[in-house]
Amino acid sequence: MAFAPKHLIALVLLPVALTAQHPVPSDSVTPKAASSSHPKHYWRKLAAGFASSILFHEAGHVVTAYAIGAHPHFGFDKGRPTVYSGISASTDPHKQFLFSSAGLNVQAVLDEGILDVPHSKGSAFERGLLTGGIATAFFYATIGRNASNSDITFMARTSSLSKTQASLIYAGLAAVHTIRIAHDKHYANFFLRPGNTKGMRVGVAILPE
Repeated sequence: MAFAPKHLIALVLLPVALTAQHPVPSDSVTPKAASSSHPKHYWRKLAAGFASSILFHEAGHVVTAYAIGAHPHFGFDKGRPTVYSGISASTDPHKQFLFSSAGLNVQAVLDEGILDVPHSKGSAFERGLLTGGIATAFFYATIGRNASNSDITFMARTSSLSKTQASLIYAGLAAVHTIRIAHDKHYANFFLRPGNTKGMRVGVAILPE
């Protein structure tokens, strides 16, 4: 599986779903809070969470490969850092399928745990983890699914699933997680600063007259 900056492209699918909900009641926000941005280092922590989600994805591949007796190694595919399974997809298709699906599976389970396990929700790092998992799933289900070393490509090649079916499975999970986030007050104003402005936030404020 290759990690490329294109993972970030999938983020364009998220802001509307993740920020257009739960306006903060005007009586619960002071003027100072309304004009302030996220706490110091917020974006740094969110980026760290995003990067950690990608690392969990790659670790899922590596750990799975060792668990099934393979010898994964790192290399480059068209200049992109890539984790190679050390498995022959033609002679051991089931093992290759386990390897190829592991990264997305780990991220899906991680996101599900964040949303399900009782804890203090809503930190910047946690939001970054969720963003990374959802963005990666949408990326592989859309523009990344046809790459020669795509996880979706190998899953379709080594199982009875088609690319479309595999894409729908992971995009469906990501969509469910997105909807749950959009209806959870802990994640209100996902990428935007808190404020007392009425209206729907979609990158810009749509204000009532």
